[in-house]
Amino acid sequence: MSRTAEVFQPLRAEDPAAVAGFRLAARLGAGGMGVVYLSHTQGGRPVAIKVVRPELADDPDFRRRFGREIKAARRVRGAYTAELIDGDADGTPPWLATLYVPGPSLTEAVARRGPLPVTAVLWLMAGVAEALQAIHGAGIVHRDLKPSNVLLAADGPRVIDFGIAVAADGTAYTATGGAIGTPSFMAPEQAVGEEVTAATDVFALGQTAAFAALGRPLYGEGSAVNLLYRIVHSEPDLSQVPEPLRPVLARCLAMDPAERPTPAEVVEWCRERLDAEDAEDAEDADGAVGADGAGTAGAGAPLAWREIAGPEVTVPAPASEQAPLVATQRLDGLPQPAVAWPGPPPGWQRPRRRRSALLTGVGVTAGALLVAALAWKVVDVSGGLGRLVVGEAADSGDGRIEARESVSPEDAAGSGGSAGSAADSAAEEDSKAADDKGGDGAGDGSGSLPRTPEKPVATPYAQVWVDAKKSVDLADPKEQLPGDKGEIRFGCANAGCELKSDSAVFSWLPGDPGQGSYDTCSMMLEHAKARTLPLAAMANGSEICVRNSDGDIALMVIQVKSTAMPDLAFLTADMTVWRKAG
Repeated sequence: MSRTAEVFQPLRAEDPAAVAGFRLAARLGAGGMGVVYLSHTQGGRPVAIKVVRPELADDPDFRRRFGREIKAARRVRGAYTAELIDGDADGTPPWLATLYVPGPSLTEAVARRGPLPVTAVLWLMAGVAEALQAIHGAGIVHRDLKPSNVLLAADGPRVIDFGIAVAADGTAYTATGGAIGTPSFMAPEQAVGEEVTAATDVFALGQTAAFAALGRPLYGEGSAVNLLYRIVHSEPDLSQVPEPLRPVLARCLAMDPAERPTPAEVVEWCRERLDAEDAEDAEDADGAVGADGAGTAGAGAPLAWREIAGPEVTVPAPASEQAPLVATQRLDGLPQPAVAWPGPPPGWQRPRRRRSALLTGVGVTAGALLVAALAWKVVDVSGGLGRLVVGEAADSGDGRIEARESVSPEDAAGSGGSAGSAADSAAEEDSKAADDKGGDGAGDGSGSLPRTPEKPVATPYAQVWVDAKKSVDLADPKEQLPGDKGEIRFGCANAGCELKSDSAVFSWLPGDPGQGSYDTCSMMLEHAKARTLPLAAMANGSEICVRNSDGDIALMVIQVKSTAMPDLAFLTADMTVWRKAG
């Protein structure tokens, strides 16, 4: 497959022919926020059109934030940003258009050629830092700077998506579960729900540069929970990073945001190193870096940079003027072009692709159901309600989280309060095994396994309700308290609705639903300080960990979130509480 065919994909049957008057020529990709298309201005200049996903577009809080961020992004003018052309938060669907940047993402470039040379990394850092200066100067914090949001043009990098990351953020995640703040590139304060500032973007800059130099994420691979735990609790390992880059990366990756350099300091540091490059190398690169250093790449970009950007691709011509458009009405009553649905492209074999997609979907769904069945049990109890027995995660020692079964109070008490309960039997067998080994079961060289410390007992509560007038305590989540009295309260006084507390802290669990457990919540709450948790980007199935001042830990799994009408807003969640756990 050619590079052009890789970059520009044909429109699919479900894609519109036009968005807000922009005729679409090709697909550029898709992500957590929406689908990106290639289009052109009336003068023929290529632009990238991002169309927001319906599940986000249905959230009025998202639309309000998106509108504010479009206005802010219009003010961003930087050599290393993709300029915003236009956008409409009230459109159907919401959309924005930026100048199209001809070049691969940093993710694609590293996948194609491996780690970047030091000189190219310095140019990358200088350009991205300069882009952050322009973005922060407009009052925007990107919050999702990562390799896929850095495009490599022939004359330097371009930072994209700076106008939408914060718009989709109440907690830095989309309603579909996709990360707006991607776990691998988050800062510690972002991971634990603390205030996000310009210094948060500098931490992501350090991670992005380390990715370019190593060819892999600095904090490794694995589940989102494990990645965030490493970011929050461990110092970055820079031993494999080329030595010239270590000083600036160490500063960017400082745990304390106040100790990180400003983007301007990063630019200056990179300029000094680039200016010190050997004159012969600079001549081989068609000219040395000028007095403005990284500030102007252009034809003076080093050969190492121009090589990683790869060969230029041919941008498809503007879509035919014959493409159909259908008139509709905007919210303000003004006519505008609307979505028209094209037929399948030539040579498209619908039956084969549909069958292949169906078989793939069935396989994935079956696998997901099997995993879910192994990790969770639903047991019928009186009253017709199901009781969820939550699997507790335990670190297996190799970075994986394994499931263990938790025991509910009913199981611990046994049927009719008998002493022969499952929990008592297990404890008796553990005690007998320890006695047989002549001690407490600790390693004695005989091959015996140490006893596992007892875990707090899990107590499940179904359909816990909170709203502006009703709050709850972890002591008994089913008891409704006045809205300002409980440990977990609900309100919509700010830009969006949120959970809040004076005595408890919150931590959102990233990644796919089903990760919540006692061990996972204990880990994520260890250094949590957030006493508010915005709900604007939360969806059904989102998991929230809570710890109160008594040491009780709870897992909340959102069942229904209704925040479209703040005066009538509410939230229901299934909760599992571990008493005196933390």
